[in-house]
Amino acid sequence: MANPILREKLNAGRFFVVPGLQDMIAAVIANKVGFDIVYGTGYWLTASAWGLPDAGIATYTEMRNRMDTLVRTSNAAVIADGDTGYGGLLNVHHTVKGYEASGVTAIQIEDQEFPKKCGHTPFKRLISTEDMVDKIRVAVDARTSDDFVVIARTDARESEGLDGVLRRMEAYSRAGADVLFPEALHSEEEMRKACEVLDKPCMANMSNHGKTPVPPADVLAQIGYAYAIYPSLTSLAASAAMEKVLRDLKENGIGQPEGLFDFSEFCSLIGFEDVWAFERKWGRTPE
Repeated sequence: MANPILREKLNAGRFFVVPGLQDMIAAVIANKVGFDIVYGTGYWLTASAWGLPDAGIATYTEMRNRMDTLVRTSNAAVIADGDTGYGGLLNVHHTVKGYEASGVTAIQIEDQEFPKKCGHTPFKRLISTEDMVDKIRVAVDARTSDDFVVIARTDARESEGLDGVLRRMEAYSRAGADVLFPEALHSEEEMRKACEVLDKPCMANMSNHGKTPVPPADVLAQIGYAYAIYPSLTSLAASAAMEKVLRDLKENGIGQPEGLFDFSEFCSLIGFEDVWAFERKWGRTPE
């Protein structure tokens, strides 16, 4: 069931930040830190599970399985990357029904052709505005709970410029989208104009080293965004840390470096205390 917290935060009008989670280790760390909304990122969940690029290769079934697992593991409401809805209108209907049944709180759908590509990489191709409007209408009609949020994303900046972005966002708003996602804007000036012109809450994608600047959260709030997602933050930080310790191991034989996460605490975060309690209750005592 969708968590009402996202609607509540949007209605309150106070800017908030949402970390992207690439795997269940990131999910349990986010639980520890105390985030109440997280983002199930298509790029990084695909990379972590299958070592594949975000290019429409992972299927609806595979991604729903990842969202199922993320919802089960996370204590937070989950905003789910739904790509293009994985096909035509019937696919969008099926995707929204499936993601809502999985327990996600919001779904993001974009206006690229299927199969899609990462929003900060080249060679993206768009469907028509009219076709995307139909997808948004189908998505809104398919949900069963008013707490389930439909996010409309456009990747039009590369091919149609900012004017094309704004025209598409306005059409998607009229179609019933709850949140507008103008992807891969090139400057704070463009970001500010989008927030000023559009009539629904706007979200920012803070993709590290992507096409969009990554200003501090207070600047994003001042620009006018409702919230920002940080899809690559945990993944790139973890990748850098892993490369460092692996190089230290290969080149210097260091297998116990400083700064490692506490193993006993991680056992607790991942659920071993429940396993041990079960063993104490039901396990046979060794003779």
